[in-house]
Amino acid sequence: PAAIYVMDKGYVDFYRLFNLIHQKRAFFVTRAKDNMVFRVISENQVDQQTGVISDQYIKLTGYKVSKEYPEKIRMIIYEDFSTGVVYRFLTNNFEFHSITISELYRERWSVELFFKWIKQHLRIKSFYGTSRNAVYAQIWIAICTFLLIAIAKKRYKIEQSLYTFSQTLGLTLFEKMPINEIFNKSVNERISEEYPMLFDINDF
Repeated sequence: PAAIYVMDKGYVDFYRLFNLIHQKRAFFVTRAKDNMVFRVISENQVDQQTGVISDQYIKLTGYKVSKEYPEKIRMIIYEDFSTGVVYRFLTNNFEFHSITISELYRERWSVELFFKWIKQHLRIKSFYGTSRNAVYAQIWIAICTFLLIAIAKKRYKIEQSLYTFSQTLGLTLFEKMPINEIFNKSVNERISEEYPMLFDINDF
């Protein structure tokens, strides 16, 4: 209850939106598909200077979706002034300001970037467990490890990028040497010979 689920229009399923989110007293924000059939019940006043074109209460009129989602939905039409793109947002939240709903969807991209960052930097290829606690534990362990590497990079004034530093630590994990000497020429040459596709020694 009270959770807000933000998703792209590719995941729109009105049966699940109604039964698994709305009926559980949670909220959703998503985008309307281009072929959505509906009728407008009422319309709220908006400040179009914010980018919000309209704020309407609608009912789905398609034969199947009208049964899957029998109650009214709020549809907010918003124009992104920076790109000129017009979006149609759907939500079951009737309390938030229309611009707040639009900003919630914008924040979805930040979540996408976070997951992209996880894949690129934390090197999580797969999860060892599938429970909520197991997934959280693995992500937090990976993040803590990454932060420790970042602290070491700053403390020892490592000039290489954080990505290169973390990759090199992974290759020299069982080497017994001071961290600040990890990038000396002999080590780099050996790593380059063993893992030629990882990086070019001239990059150092």
